[in-house]
Amino acid sequence: MPYQKLSRKSGPRRALLRGLVTSFLLNGSIETTAARARACRPLAEKMVTLAKKGDLHARRQAITYLLDEDAVTTLFEKIGPKMEGREGGYTRIIQKGPRRGDGAPMVILELVSE
Repeated sequence: MPYQKLSRKSGPRRALLRGLVTSFLLNGSIETTAARARACRPLAEKMVTLAKKGDLHARRQAITYLLDEDAVTTLFEKIGPKMEGREGGYTRIIQKGPRRGDGAPMVILELVSE
């Protein structure tokens, strides 16, 4: 399966993932369910790759996807230069345990810092 549906139709799923990626890039890490983190991870890595390019076209591509102008600024001014030496693998998923209410497996998705 190329992507996870997350029990949503395409519009709400896209909105959820855009929000997750925006929050992730603003804060450096997010706590979410394992399924959402696995779906969010490739999109966040793509945004970091765009930030490593650093040109105007890459910035405009990031602006069209992310929901907040501050996230784009953080991505291109802080995260992109920090990841310049890496060839991918910008994020890590750390298992946290089950959620109290429904037992969903919770994880922390965070940026890798060397």
